[in-house]
Parts: sequence; structure tokens; C-alpha cells
Amino acid sequence: MEKEFTTISIPTSLYKKIEEKIKNSEITSVSSYITKVLRESLSKEEETQQPLSKEDEKKVKERLKALGYID
Repeated sequence: MEKEFTTISIPTSLYKKIEEKIKNSEITSVSSYITKVLRESLSKEEETQQPLSKEDEKKVKERLKALGYID
């Protein structure tokens, strides 16, 4: 299966900083570095998004009722 790609724009100054950062590393391109960083960031974000427990949900609803936001 062939991967599809798209083009994004970043400031030239940021591109140059990334170029300097990846020099003498196993990362071969700025695109590879950006892809790696974005995957890591999204993965961390997904890990932290846990649904509320039933008890926490009940506490939130009680608080919203006390504040008059819900009946």
C-alpha cells in the first residue's frame, strides 16, 4: 500500500533550527523529524485523554447543578 503525503509550511527559521538539530543524528530529513515529533505528541495526547469514571462524572454533574448550569 502506497503512503500518501501532503505539504505543510513552516517558518524558514524553524526549518533551519531543525536542520541543525538533526545533524549527525539518525534522522535523515526535516520531514522525518517533524513526523516523528508529531506522532509522539499525538500519542501522548491520546494517552492522557481518559474518560471520566462514573464517580467523577457524578461529581461534575452535582457541581454543575449547584452552580445552576443544569437542572
